[in-house]
Amino acid sequence: MPDKMEEIYMKLTGAEIIAECLLEQGVDTVFGYPGGAVLNIYDALYKYSDKIKHILTAHEQGASHAADGYARTTGKPGVVIATSGPGATNLVTGLATAYMDSIPMVAITGNVSTDLLSRDSFQEVDITGITLPITKHNFIVKDIADLANILRKAFRIATSGRKGPVLVDIPKDITAISYEYKKAPIRTYENVTSSKNYEFEAVAQAIKNSKRPMIYMGGGVLLSEATEELLKFAEKIDCPVCSSVMGLGGFPASHRLFLGTLGMHGAYETGKTTANADLIIAIGARFSDRVAGDREKFGENATIIHMDIDKAEINKNVKSKFSLIGDLKDTLSTLTEFCESKNNSEWLEEISKWKAQFDKAPEYDSKEFAHAYHIIEAVQKLTTADDIIVTDVGQHQMWVSQKYKFEKPRTWCTSGGLGTMGYGMGAAIGAQTANPNKRVVLFTGDGSFHMNLNEMVTLKSYNLPVMVVVMNNSVLGMVRQWQKLFYGNRFSQTDPHRATDFVALAKAFGIDSMRVHNDSEVEDVLKQAFNLNKPVLVDCVLSPDENVLPMIPPGKTVDDMITEME
Repeated sequence: MPDKMEEIYMKLTGAEIIAECLLEQGVDTVFGYPGGAVLNIYDALYKYSDKIKHILTAHEQGASHAADGYARTTGKPGVVIATSGPGATNLVTGLATAYMDSIPMVAITGNVSTDLLSRDSFQEVDITGITLPITKHNFIVKDIADLANILRKAFRIATSGRKGPVLVDIPKDITAISYEYKKAPIRTYENVTSSKNYEFEAVAQAIKNSKRPMIYMGGGVLLSEATEELLKFAEKIDCPVCSSVMGLGGFPASHRLFLGTLGMHGAYETGKTTANADLIIAIGARFSDRVAGDREKFGENATIIHMDIDKAEINKNVKSKFSLIGDLKDTLSTLTEFCESKNNSEWLEEISKWKAQFDKAPEYDSKEFAHAYHIIEAVQKLTTADDIIVTDVGQHQMWVSQKYKFEKPRTWCTSGGLGTMGYGMGAAIGAQTANPNKRVVLFTGDGSFHMNLNEMVTLKSYNLPVMVVVMNNSVLGMVRQWQKLFYGNRFSQTDPHRATDFVALAKAFGIDSMRVHNDSEVEDVLKQAFNLNKPVLVDCVLSPDENVLPMIPPGKTVDDMITEME
């Protein structure tokens, strides 16, 4: 008969302890790329392959973005594994992307054995030192007795409070030796709201006294799973809602109170609403420079209320009169109880007049090119509200944020804070892997696509039915647009004259592909591609001179908005 100690403990290798800890945390999928320092971990994953699915990407950066896309569309932490040296450093951009957008991720890297550390050993790098500024926390495990608890702590840190990526660096010898392992339940941590009743009362009074209130929502609403609470709050106080790019999907686009995005490429009416509001309620948003171009003049006529889980965000960019600190799911519910019902019909009518000034249906008359908005509208007709839209970064990203109508949370996946070109393909892989019953559409530009097209092999290898829509204007469109506006049409290195045939390229990967030459082909070609229900690429030929408008120049206000290009 085994004694009591043997019933409780199992003796496992460090690599097997890693696998068991992943199972403890509810992990069913990891993304990564094998290498010498993680061979023991991959040997354990082979044994656990019936419980943990591994997605092999073409590059570690693609794996990190895939873990990010998995996390954004599920709310669960994404997990990525890479070997030491270049494998670990290839995660850096993905970690920074997740860090800037507060995305929960756990990165597990291998390193040389502990006796080889700090000796400039082959493929040794101080990855914890490198990633210190772009992770919420990181660890190096030098004692196998600490391994399980460090992994558990990594998941707790990644998923509690203001979420973010955590890296755990594990030397190879730690994964090889054996140690006693005991299963442990997931420890749950409540996100405590630190604000007091008198603070809620003061905010509620300010809302009651306002005549022209506005809600500015950000990605924190989605991260806190507070979309229903926001809807109830906005309806009770009858308040228009503007969103940052990161906040899209946090409030139904079809709702009468939703105005769209605000900031550099936001709508005219959102800019005017911000400028004329007497109260701005910022919820899970950080007043980035792309929203508050001129921080001194942003909402200068308004009392500002800032609600956030992270106290460090308060007064960092824009000064607020009131603040409520805590998890938005709780703070919004509490504030809604303190507030009285309101009617702001006159204010909403004034906003509708601003909207009418520029609310004209676009005309698609080109026989030479397709138009970006037309393509986005056609994709919207093919998808459901549950399907997921992913973008890379550039003009196509802004066109989608302006035009696509997001009705539900976690259906929008884009790099907001870091603006990572090359993000989209990996993120689409992660999103589709996590959501096999939904369709994923990736909008990318030819510039961004050139940075991540190697991951087409991953799409094909796992037969992921992602529809890749390349907005191909043959230029680096967003940078070129800035060169038009601010650099006297000096197109330095933004007309690369690349000869890549994306249709032929996709076929080389074994992926079906099509081309949209002009507007007359948009609906038919996209419908044909979408109905294939398998990996497919659509190369859409756009004019190099199609621009993202309106645009507020950097450091300016809505009064300086550019609505037409000469």
